[in-house]
Amino acid sequence: MVEAVPGRYAALLDGRDAALRHPDLAWTAGAYVCHVTDNLRIWAERLMAAALGGGGDITGYDDGLLARARVYDRVPVAGALWSLRHAAATWVEAVERAMEAGVVLRHPDRGEQRTADVAATNAHDAYHHEWDIRRTLEAALS
Repeated sequence: MVEAVPGRYAALLDGRDAALRHPDLAWTAGAYVCHVTDNLRIWAERLMAAALGGGGDITGYDDGLLARARVYDRVPVAGALWSLRHAAATWVEAVERAMEAGVVLRHPDRGEQRTADVAATNAHDAYHHEWDIRRTLEAALS
């Protein structure tokens, strides 16, 4: 599913204004592309680090702070989609490697997370934010 995310997001945003914002959401449609990209990269890095023997202890991160630091709303969507394609491919590689290595991460709030748990959570996040993008674009048509 995650491998298909970049294509689905690109199709959703094709010819649309990624700067649109849903009245009930904090981020623009394009900002969600950046968020999903960062989320996949962060989790890929964590999984690969553990698979390569770096240990499984991880910390949380503040996605709002990251959005402000990267100024998500100002990232051109073409670049964000390019980045998402690379992040998704790297994430798939990391998940495969971590599955082979039997990686279990330890999160301070979530506890132990097997690679399959991380993969399911990340896929859900990407799917949910596709819905956020879709409803943002649909609200603009109303």
